[in-house]
Amino acid sequence: MTSTARDAAEAVGDSPVLRWGARLGYAASGLLHLVMGWIAFEVAWGSTSQEADQTGALQNLAGTGMGSLLLWVVAIAFALLALWQLTEAIARRKIGDRLKAAGKFGLYAFLAWTAVTVVEGRSTGSDDTSGMTASIMAESYGRALVAVVGLGVVGMGGYHVVKSWRKTFLRDLREHPGTWLVRAARVGYVAKGIALGVVGGLFVAAAATTDPEKAEGLDGALRSLREVPMGQVLLTLIALGLAAYGVYSFGRARYARV
Repeated sequence: MTSTARDAAEAVGDSPVLRWGARLGYAASGLLHLVMGWIAFEVAWGSTSQEADQTGALQNLAGTGMGSLLLWVVAIAFALLALWQLTEAIARRKIGDRLKAAGKFGLYAFLAWTAVTVVEGRSTGSDDTSGMTASIMAESYGRALVAVVGLGVVGMGGYHVVKSWRKTFLRDLREHPGTWLVRAARVGYVAKGIALGVVGGLFVAAAATTDPEKAEGLDGALRSLREVPMGQVLLTLIALGLAAYGVYSFGRARYARV
């Protein structure tokens, strides 16, 4: 990466509009996780057809009185946060920092796109994870690829738990956010880590048993937890953890190092 490109990316990333937009994006993430937590709670103790993932949360917001306007704001916020992460991916000098920012760029760009599809009525729900997995597993390398993806997601879940344990998320902030926000972050990262671990485990199980039906997204993973012993309690704790991460995300909107 040339110094000219880095300098240009830093200049764009430091613009007041993009920095403000990045903070708005973190607030949008907070709103999304609060809604996801509520849906997960409903899955644990009631019955709901809404999906306990990002798409389900966006569809829930779409059903509110100002749903369309709110979703457009969320879409723009995620798009601005994605753009800021892209400037970070270009401007950073360490390869690890670049890859991390590039991954976040992809995540927030996907969330922005998903919000647009929901507000325009083009989204019918989460992707058919089992169907896509079956297509991949039909290839000669399919089972190995699904297993690798599953192990990668499990690793990401473990990374979230370690991040909570070591409180390394504080490095993303320009100052200490206070005891309660730190506690919310630690609970939230553990909850997200467990959820990702279950998702990854289902993919590994699908590869091991040659059964693509076992591969589920976040919604399917959370619903599967309800069927294990003490599943309702575990799912309730994860729901509270997702809500706690939402609270932390609102704090991150203020304290983030952007």
